[in-house]
Amino acid sequence: MKNIAIKICLLATIFMLSCTKKHEKEKEDIYEVTSPLRKDTSTTREYVCQIKAIQHIELRALDRGYLQEIFVDEGKFVKKGTLMFQILPVKYQAELEKAKAEANYAQIEFQNSKLLADSNVISPNQLALVKAKYEKAKAELRLAEVYMSFTRITAPFDGLIDRFQVRLGSLLDDGDLLTTLSDISELWVYFNVPEAEYLDYKQGEKDNNRRKVRLKMANNQLYEYEGVIKTIEADFNNMTGNIAFRATFPNPDALLRHGETGNVIVTVPLKKALMIPQKATFEVLDQKFVYVLDKDNVLQTRRITVSAEMPDIYIVKDGISENDKILLEGLRKVKEGQKIQYHFKEPKIVMANLKLHAE
Repeated sequence: MKNIAIKICLLATIFMLSCTKKHEKEKEDIYEVTSPLRKDTSTTREYVCQIKAIQHIELRALDRGYLQEIFVDEGKFVKKGTLMFQILPVKYQAELEKAKAEANYAQIEFQNSKLLADSNVISPNQLALVKAKYEKAKAELRLAEVYMSFTRITAPFDGLIDRFQVRLGSLLDDGDLLTTLSDISELWVYFNVPEAEYLDYKQGEKDNNRRKVRLKMANNQLYEYEGVIKTIEADFNNMTGNIAFRATFPNPDALLRHGETGNVIVTVPLKKALMIPQKATFEVLDQKFVYVLDKDNVLQTRRITVSAEMPDIYIVKDGISENDKILLEGLRKVKEGQKIQYHFKEPKIVMANLKLHAE
């Protein structure tokens, strides 16, 4: 009797455990289902860019001579008109003094001749010849002053000095590079855009907000100031199918420099976009699929085309509609043609519970 009682207890325990597992399985078989959400949103696109100063020029020697003085230093900011380099001016100084003396002599001669002409001592033709000689002397003086100015290299605008290419005492030839000068008060940022995205931009260009862009710097930090797309180049590159855009960014803190790189971030508005959670999809041979629930609660595989990607969200171009019910959880536990029990979850609630949802 004792053995029979033990066996009955064991059978009862096994039956209870079996019922518990069956009940848990029934609970596990209830899957979460939702529908795509259609609403206005926006996404971002990133483009590799090159950062250029609005003015970046080479400073070169205008004539042959020894570099006598350097008045500035590498990497320093200079104001427009600042004297930067002095080339030994001995030859031009002598020519300038000679021209000044000849101009003074010609001026005195002209003044005396004018007095004589007023007294009818000399003819008007003689006065005209003297005057022409005086004008020639003044022109030669101006030319000597120009040549003298070639020995003084000044900053043509406010900017930053780059590395010196010469040293004090160097013998310079006409055209030798001294250094470069960059105006970085504003920056021109160039980035290449594919043809299809260019057309999208032009079609929505009336929206001024589309002209504003952000800059992700090389350290992956966002630049503080917004930029504005100011111009687009005239021609597409036939090799790449891209066209160059140029955005202008302010640089009041002189943080960015000529020659840097980064990524331009362009915000693209999407009207009536159809959105689904990324976790509701699976891939087969680089194509994306979802499980769609039919009227009999049977799962059917449906291929979708993704037009844009956001954190945790896909923007769907075609393949499903906002009226379809798609499987949200447990994609690896089911297969096509399987009938399931489900709990429907509102799309807005699903999107709100994602780590980052559409605004």
